[in-house]
Amino acid sequence: MIDKAGYRYGVGIILVNDDRQVFFAKRIGMSAWQFPQGGMKEDETPEQTMYRELKEEIGLNPEDVSILGCTRRWLRYRLPGRLVRHYAKPLCVGQKQKWFLLRLVNKEAHFNFSVTNDPEFDSWSWVSYWYPVRQVVLFKRRVYVMALKEFAKIVLSKQFRG
Repeated sequence: MIDKAGYRYGVGIILVNDDRQVFFAKRIGMSAWQFPQGGMKEDETPEQTMYRELKEEIGLNPEDVSILGCTRRWLRYRLPGRLVRHYAKPLCVGQKQKWFLLRLVNKEAHFNFSVTNDPEFDSWSWVSYWYPVRQVVLFKRRVYVMALKEFAKIVLSKQFRG
């Protein structure tokens, strides 16, 4: 789904553990690291997309996590010109995403990148809360900052306990 301005609808997932660390994954065959994310299908809500992407990209089920928050608005990033597929119709110039903050509640859950035939990631790590801001590709950085700032009041609060 692409809006009139050329932004593809999608979701982003920030998964946090009891130690306030976030799940960060390395794109397969690349040195690029990012949070799980993906595009919405026509018949999906953002929450349905989030659960589908959670399963497809990292192999977790809805019962493995709890939803702690969702961004109040759509967060957008524009693709650099070299990444825009100018031949594709409709033209996609970037993404607009609802971001979800999830807490890993199933301590026995195992990450599995081979749920689909086209895996997105080949490794992962738990990292400190703000670490991804300095590591993610530049064109996504602003969205990461906005999402992490919005969720910081939850994750970094005194009420957040392991």
